[in-house]
Amino acid sequence: MDIRQLRHFVALAETLNFHRAAERLHMAQPPLSASIRRLEEQVGVPLFVRNRRGTELTPAGAAALEEARRAVFHAEQFARAAQAASRGEAGILRVGFVGSATYALMPRVLPRFRARYPGVQLQLGESTTARIVEMVEAGDVDVGLVRFPIGRACHARIFPAERDVFVAAVAADHPLARRRRLALADLADEPFVMYGAMEVPGLHAAALLACQQAGFIPNVQQEAVQVQTLISLVESGLGVALVPSVATRHVARNVVFKPLSGAGAQVAIGIALALPPGAQTSAAQRFLESVLEQPDA
Repeated sequence: MDIRQLRHFVALAETLNFHRAAERLHMAQPPLSASIRRLEEQVGVPLFVRNRRGTELTPAGAAALEEARRAVFHAEQFARAAQAASRGEAGILRVGFVGSATYALMPRVLPRFRARYPGVQLQLGESTTARIVEMVEAGDVDVGLVRFPIGRACHARIFPAERDVFVAAVAADHPLARRRRLALADLADEPFVMYGAMEVPGLHAAALLACQQAGFIPNVQQEAVQVQTLISLVESGLGVALVPSVATRHVARNVVFKPLSGAGAQVAIGIALALPPGAQTSAAQRFLESVLEQPDA
């Protein structure tokens, strides 16, 4: 038996009239009669009685009716779920993200994506850019929100989503904190808190490039992985740091952020979306569209 036969059985059981059941099913009456006859042969018992009063369910047919309704319902649910997933409107979307994506990009994108696609279940996991790119390439996550530049060769497809520049993070009691604006070269003699070269190669390389363009090699005293950790170490008096300007949205009590000018100040950084090198899921495509959509759209 198949789902089509069960639909025929349910329609006839609910109308107890071959003509009305055929109309409901948008089919002719003879094929409906043949379908019911085949179904009865397959289950091995009569499901309907035909007599002068019309068509009635047998005790076996009455007992089977609710199960047939459930089977039809679940078959339709199966089809709807598969179709919704193929359109990117249902299923699971695994998203890897770096901590600094939570400053602006994720608060902008996630509410809009969830409102549009409530059937998509998001599974979020925080990690470093290097690890997220590896997971995207291995298929362990569907999309990644990563820092760019990436800092190494990769096979993942990269779509810049949020462009940014560095600002200087200095302790509130540092003499440089009293200046309204700094040239990057003003930091040349300061101890630096820097991004780890292995864990955060992109930001590490970008910060070094900015300093070199400003005419100096930073005196690195301490390394860290997360932007918020760098800010905390600056607050602890371990040095100054270059952090994405978006990080200033989360105010640190004893750290001030200074815009930079001059050579090296415009080195481009930002957040990008990473997709697998091959075809992505439909939900991942919908997520990409939401990420790349303009903020006021």
